[in-house]
Amino acid sequence: MASDLDALVAAVRASRKNAAVSLDLIARIGSRELQVRRNLKGAIKATKRKLHQVAGAYWVGFDPKGAAAQIEAASHSPDALRTVCRDLMSTHASTRERLSILDVFFARLIGDLFVRSVLDVACGLNPLAVPWMPLARGATYVAMDIDEGLMAFLGEALPLLGVTGCAIVRDALSGVPERTFDIAFLLKAVPCLEQIEDGAGARILDRLRAEHVVLSFPTETLGGHRRGMVETYRARLHELVSVTDWRVVREELFSGELAFLLQKEKRPPHKGAR
Repeated sequence: MASDLDALVAAVRASRKNAAVSLDLIARIGSRELQVRRNLKGAIKATKRKLHQVAGAYWVGFDPKGAAAQIEAASHSPDALRTVCRDLMSTHASTRERLSILDVFFARLIGDLFVRSVLDVACGLNPLAVPWMPLARGATYVAMDIDEGLMAFLGEALPLLGVTGCAIVRDALSGVPERTFDIAFLLKAVPCLEQIEDGAGARILDRLRAEHVVLSFPTETLGGHRRGMVETYRARLHELVSVTDWRVVREELFSGELAFLLQKEKRPPHKGAR
């Protein structure tokens, strides 16, 4: 099995589309596919298909090296920087859907919070929305996702966006940073993560060390279908909070996105504690 998994990971990474995808994620998906497929070829094909569903389908013509140059060239002007960030965010389906609500999305959800540190899980290009986020001066921003090229780009871009921090290549299912953050973003990621692993949303929420979490869901598919998605994902959110230590502080329904601000419940001290 180990040799088959090594062969699978090598074959998947050999394709241009998956060349920068986290090895841990490929191995995680591939090991499961090897258990249920008849042969290695079938497992490789299934792994590539799953990676496309959870990540690849969202990208449209993003060039990390060219993007870094654009950010650097625009960094001298707030207006120019916002324009470039908008253009770059349009190359990822998830952030493209948020462009029309950028001026209100973060303001409504976290505008009344004092945010000095951010963890952005399965971030995609969301860190490019920093110019629209009401963050404290000198805030720290930690971005994490599965693509090495994307994380290299964001590592260069974050200081130019006015925050300190880093971008790390990590599959959210393998863990999140152990430090505490004022806020964690988990934007439209739960449905994708739960395609890989049942119950992933609750497990990640349990692991997050943050005062608040902004968790959101899409209200339509990539193909434009909307029927019942708000009700389905609202119910899913309440299932998640019912099995974790989080409570809903507010709900916001935007065009294309259903978002929630969650706060960590404070557990009462044990009766025997002194």
